[in-house]
Amino acid sequence: MSRKAAPTGDITEPAQSAGRGSASVRMVVFALMIAMLLAMLDNMIVGTAMPTIVGELGGLEHLSWVVTAYTLATAASTPIWGKLGDMYGRKGVFLTSIVLFLIGSALSGMAQDMGQLIGFRAVQGLGAGGLMVGVMAIIGDLVPPRERGKYQGMMAGVMAIAMIGGPLVGGTITDHLGWRWSFYINLPLGAIALVMVTAVLHLPKKRSQTRIDYAGAALLTIGITSLVLLTTWGGTEYDWLSKQIVGLGVLALVALVAFVLVERKVSDPVLPLRIFRNGNFSLVTVIGFLVGFVMFGSMTFLPLFQQTVQGASATNSGLLLLPMLLSMMAVSLVAGRVTTQSGKYKIFVTGGGALITLGLALLSLMDVGTTRLTSGLYMAVLGAGMGFLMQTTMLIAQNSVEMKDMGVGSSSATLFRTIGGSFGVAILGALFTNEVTSTMTARLGAAAGKMSAGAQMDPKKLPSLPPVVKDAYAHAVASGAHQVFLWGAIISVVGFVAAWFLKEVPLRGSGPAAAKPGEADASAERPMVVEAV
Repeated sequence: MSRKAAPTGDITEPAQSAGRGSASVRMVVFALMIAMLLAMLDNMIVGTAMPTIVGELGGLEHLSWVVTAYTLATAASTPIWGKLGDMYGRKGVFLTSIVLFLIGSALSGMAQDMGQLIGFRAVQGLGAGGLMVGVMAIIGDLVPPRERGKYQGMMAGVMAIAMIGGPLVGGTITDHLGWRWSFYINLPLGAIALVMVTAVLHLPKKRSQTRIDYAGAALLTIGITSLVLLTTWGGTEYDWLSKQIVGLGVLALVALVAFVLVERKVSDPVLPLRIFRNGNFSLVTVIGFLVGFVMFGSMTFLPLFQQTVQGASATNSGLLLLPMLLSMMAVSLVAGRVTTQSGKYKIFVTGGGALITLGLALLSLMDVGTTRLTSGLYMAVLGAGMGFLMQTTMLIAQNSVEMKDMGVGSSSATLFRTIGGSFGVAILGALFTNEVTSTMTARLGAAAGKMSAGAQMDPKKLPSLPPVVKDAYAHAVASGAHQVFLWGAIISVVGFVAAWFLKEVPLRGSGPAAAKPGEADASAERPMVVEAV
């Protein structure tokens, strides 16, 4: 084997190498996609197995913590993983996150009670935080923004596989192998990712002489943890105006203000505030937050609408999302190719914002008489908007920071999208629940309103309900979905407006819009790609 290093001053050479060099980059990206699939599949597979898990381990009152512990650990660790990669080298930190994720998976599969499962899920979540940001940062190192469009279809495909395949695989595994294999299935996939990344990815080892910003890391973790718990518990575990939720809000505010003050003074902050001085980076984090808000918030209620109002089974409701996911894949692939050829990307961000707004507005028109074909067409419009935005926003974020900040830039973009998703699920969920309860109360009286509080009626039980109750609940869910999609459309307008203020800065990489080799950032980490013999 031979190694091919980028010449001094040209940070884009590895991605532009012809022949075997390009094939090596594709092999690395393929290995990274397997690791990305691990993190994205997990929650969807485990979600399907949760009723069986509770039936065996008990602890129904702690059920939400199985998901919360994972989400919390993932969100809190994301910026830390990004900074560690910038300081000590991307490859070692990424491999560590894979190993940690696999340890958490194995332990979760061996859990003997709900307390153990929650703790082991937190370990798994810590690793997952490094998986997502590691994939994005390594791709940012290896593939310059101008060339990254070639791989956007692959990333969108991984997301589609996770969203469609997760529930199907989870149900099959639970029924035939037992719920513990919902966690054990990660081990062979993780082993493949470990072997491939170790074999084909070669990045220079780094050793930072600066001290880790422990104070900043602790304050950021407290702030993120408080925000995630606030959005997870608000309106479900506790009332929005309860002392617990208000206390979490105050703690989050104090911790984040203190974090900003600390970061302004330390020599090497865990999250350098200078990256937000770049107008494009600040705008794209706002857009990413809003995309996470409307996407995760809206998609949470699409399967419920399909199962309750349109009569789809749990499995079929996943398959009914295909129009949105296929549209997202196709549009992402086209946008990536055009970006690679032309270097233009602003049109995709503004177009994506417009299509997401239109798609959500169309979905808000659905009612109990809406056919699956009609809802599928509406979802395709929403999927097209997501396809324009999902990878393009990350591309702009990475193009807006120096190469030495690739990790924190990638982790910040990922974090804001994650936090946006948490807020979206919580706030839109509260609107949904209130609308369902008020509609049930108006149709059947106060007792029925209380029965539907939280909108947790199992769709499987609907056929056994009296026709008048079933009809009322279907109308209530349709009305709740209308509120969710309508407010999602209104909020997405903010992202559409923000997109117009982006400046189309030339993307780093080959092509007429790229910086010349001698103008590349001298501080860049220069990767080496191993070529196959």
